[in-house]
Amino acid sequence: MTASSEVTVVAVDEVEELAVDGLRWLTAAARATARGGLAWTTRPSDDEIDPMLYSGTAGIVPVLLEAWRHFGDDSYADTALRATRGLADMVDGIEDDSLYFGRTGTAVVLRTVHDELGDPAAGAAADRALELVRSRFDGTRWGALFELMGGNAGIGLGALLAGDADLAVLAVEPYLRTAEQTPAGVHWAHRAGTDARLHHISHGTLGIVLALARVGSATGRADLAELALAGAADVVARDEAGPEGFLVPHSTPQYRPDVIEPVSYGWCHGPAGDAQAFRLLRDVTADPVWSALADRCWHTVTNSGLPQRLRPGFWDNHGRCCGTAGVLALACDRIAEQRDPYDFARVLIADLAARVVRDADGARWSNFEHRSTPGDLEPCTGWAMGNAGIVRELLRFVRLSRGGDPRYAFAWPDQPQVPARATVRPSDAGVVQ
Repeated sequence: MTASSEVTVVAVDEVEELAVDGLRWLTAAARATARGGLAWTTRPSDDEIDPMLYSGTAGIVPVLLEAWRHFGDDSYADTALRATRGLADMVDGIEDDSLYFGRTGTAVVLRTVHDELGDPAAGAAADRALELVRSRFDGTRWGALFELMGGNAGIGLGALLAGDADLAVLAVEPYLRTAEQTPAGVHWAHRAGTDARLHHISHGTLGIVLALARVGSATGRADLAELALAGAADVVARDEAGPEGFLVPHSTPQYRPDVIEPVSYGWCHGPAGDAQAFRLLRDVTADPVWSALADRCWHTVTNSGLPQRLRPGFWDNHGRCCGTAGVLALACDRIAEQRDPYDFARVLIADLAARVVRDADGARWSNFEHRSTPGDLEPCTGWAMGNAGIVRELLRFVRLSRGGDPRYAFAWPDQPQVPARATVRPSDAGVVQ
């Protein structure tokens, strides 16, 4: 669905109030841990504490920092510090070492809290986490996955953001010897034992490209940067929507065709995420071709029909990974960098406001599974599918609409930061104040 005059305009103050209610529900879902810490489960009904950046405590701390920065309310910083204490206590017991599912993501968040809030214990725990990650490297990889979310690429990005450039290079160098040549460039297997090659940012080639480009640029490794361009060339050659759009299938041959659709449009496996990789390549190469490709991604996203549920299984998710919040993140990047109109961002905001579950406990969002009865899923707490990822984008939208700083309090490893400048005056935003 493209933006139109028929879209309900949600006042900026109302969006901010919605974010506050989302934070209230989120903080109430916290569980007390030893030594006065806090932690979260993936869903309130779960019993097991989840430390992950993807779906648990590590992914919730960034939105607390965002709220602290946005409102100037130290209670959010205090909650972040308590959550960091809980994370620090879990470092040694985490089984996975990856960015989104394991210890590297925890280290990134701990390092950020150290830097932002001056907590030395968080810094020490981040150092310990990275030492453990380094010790578990087998010379090529850390586990079954070999991509951004669960493998080397994410560990490289996370280590770089946490201040360990040597570990970042160690993590991404294996891609030099494992790259598979294709007619247009290179790609990689995201795990051993499968013929499918995934193409997008979360588990595919573009996630590896983003890590190679960012680590290569930061460390002066031209070989890594060149390999990134070869990987990007492979994905670009698979485009099926040119010349104005950009749409690449999920995988070739299709991975798990019984449960995975061949195309999608969000951050994880679609053009909303592809554009983030192209934004990074634009920044490190200064080649305008990448800006043009990011524009083509946006054309496809805004003409796809989302956020409408056009058919069973199409756009059933509100979250940052696979849903509306991830598209809103890109919309706000474009507003900040290119002074894009607010039209499509308003479409996304209106949809989030219309689909929220809101009561005396606060606000949260229920994703939908069309293959289940009932289809409404229990609301989640974390970054990927839940409140943390959604509220973070709502707060940024509010700040942009008021001409504020377009940057986040926490720089997500795979989303390039925009320049530190106010973007548009409130009167330009096209939203009711």
